[in-house]
Amino acid sequence: MLPKDCLKPSPNLYVVNTSFPCNPSNQCKVGFFLLLIWESLGFISGKPLSMATPSHKGNPTNSTKRKKNHKNPEANFLYELNSCSKSKDLKAAISLYESAISNKTRLNQHHFNTLLYLCSTISTDPESKSLALTYGFRVFDHMMTLNIHPNEASITAIARLAAAKGDGDYAFEMIKKLGDYRVLPRLRTYEPALFCFCQKLEAEKAYEVEADINKMGLSLEEPQIAALLKLSAETGRGEGVYEYLQKLRRGVRWVSEETGKVLEDWFSREGSEVGFEGATYEVSFVKEAVLRNGGGWHGLGWIGKGKWVVRKGKVEPNGRCCCCGERLGCVDIDDVETEKFAQSVAGLAMEREVKANFREFQEWLEENADYEAIVDGANIGLYQQNFAEGGFSILQLDAVIKEMYGRSGNKWPLIILHNKRVRALLENPSYRKLVEEWMNNGVLYTTPHGSNDDWYWLYAAVKLRCLLVTNDEMRDHIFELLGSSFFLKWKERHQVRYTFPKGILKLQMPPSYSVVIQESEKGSWHVPIVCDGNEESARTWLCITRPGACEDLGKTASNIETCENGNGPCCKSEMSNTGDFEILPSDNRNQASQDFFQMSYAETPSITGKRKERSP
Repeated sequence: MLPKDCLKPSPNLYVVNTSFPCNPSNQCKVGFFLLLIWESLGFISGKPLSMATPSHKGNPTNSTKRKKNHKNPEANFLYELNSCSKSKDLKAAISLYESAISNKTRLNQHHFNTLLYLCSTISTDPESKSLALTYGFRVFDHMMTLNIHPNEASITAIARLAAAKGDGDYAFEMIKKLGDYRVLPRLRTYEPALFCFCQKLEAEKAYEVEADINKMGLSLEEPQIAALLKLSAETGRGEGVYEYLQKLRRGVRWVSEETGKVLEDWFSREGSEVGFEGATYEVSFVKEAVLRNGGGWHGLGWIGKGKWVVRKGKVEPNGRCCCCGERLGCVDIDDVETEKFAQSVAGLAMEREVKANFREFQEWLEENADYEAIVDGANIGLYQQNFAEGGFSILQLDAVIKEMYGRSGNKWPLIILHNKRVRALLENPSYRKLVEEWMNNGVLYTTPHGSNDDWYWLYAAVKLRCLLVTNDEMRDHIFELLGSSFFLKWKERHQVRYTFPKGILKLQMPPSYSVVIQESEKGSWHVPIVCDGNEESARTWLCITRPGACEDLGKTASNIETCENGNGPCCKSEMSNTGDFEILPSDNRNQASQDFFQMSYAETPSITGKRKERSP
């Protein structure tokens, strides 16, 4: 720190005193040294220190201002247009546009798109709608007259203007012309025409727009699906309601309050059961369809007869609906998706591994396919070992193996571990006996030198459709390569996480039920509504069923209030603290049900990783 009389504080630094005592202190020496540097750079004592470089002539700020003031007319016009767009000042934008035409300003696509966007935005305002429509179409006509090709943003804006005028046909026609300009539409491009047709109950035209969306390889999202579902409901197309309810199930995990209201209104209305009386199927046939689809839906159409009962309520932690008493399932990917997933993993693994090594593992797995859980040995052994005395903890790995062994009815899990880890463990006399026990029981597979064991444990878990014990979130680039839309669903259904609080193992099993739209084998529907926060206990569900489908459907729709108050059939009884499990025999693994296991609110003593038959 410099002496108080050495320097004057900023903003401008002045050297006040260049004389120092004969025997300066260390602080004065520092100040003296700084003064020498300043003087060598040409700074004179008592004059302000300028930060500008000598090469600068004039004031740079003024120079910048002059440059801004000398923009070309086109740039000035765009700058002012953008300001109007941000403030949503349509009248000012129109004035600028008229002035630009009078001054013969050269207009480009960006100018027109900014004007079109502003007009399409203002067209939703009843007071300014007429002005926005008039100038919006005028601007677009002017654009086409100048032979300026529209892009996707241009067509989206003009489609919104057409829809605001109630002309869905024109909006859809403009989308079809995008191909002439070699421009691909986006989902937002189709929305104006689709929503316009839905609002006007022009079902066939709306379905035509949907077909074009599918042809372009685009996927509908909740707002579009909800609009089509409502259209089908209001035009009495019961099969259409079922179709879009299935699309909603595939597309979203839970629905908005608005979409929930659409469903509630349709199933509660008089005559909703007319025209689509449910089919009658053998119970075993429906169950087989549910199992084949991974649980949570059968896709066979409406099942049952009579008036629908719509209620709102909660779902218990064990998956039991408080309105009807039915148990929700833990939804998995279906058979086709599972096989596709396994092939994708194997294909990528063979590109990055020695093919002969991975093929050998595949062949071994075909002959040893009775495992109900796969254990990522390295992930568990190295958990929280990043300290000075840390290393590979075989005790942690052994604790997980024994816990999984006990929970699965004394069936060993498959341990995947790299051969260098195994060699190191075998060289340690304290661990050799334990590792040899694993090897003798045939539950340890060692991956070869130079391999990535991630491919091995992932492939085994997918192929055998069983649980995977790992804390690996699978966010690495190798998992991103899978690019699978059902990867997250698979993880939620199969991954078992673990912790060791105070050195004691605690497993976090997959959820006992999936928070997704579910269609039961009895024909009922359960639809989760979006909620704030992560507390599933606070989530409201729509329970939609027919009388006789479940154990408590003799009540009327007035039960909506009862269920919301927590007085439904399952809410009256105390929550069970015991597990509801079945252990799947090894020769029955392909008869998997929608649940690998049933977990109660409390921890339970046993699990099974395979899909299995479960009594309702």
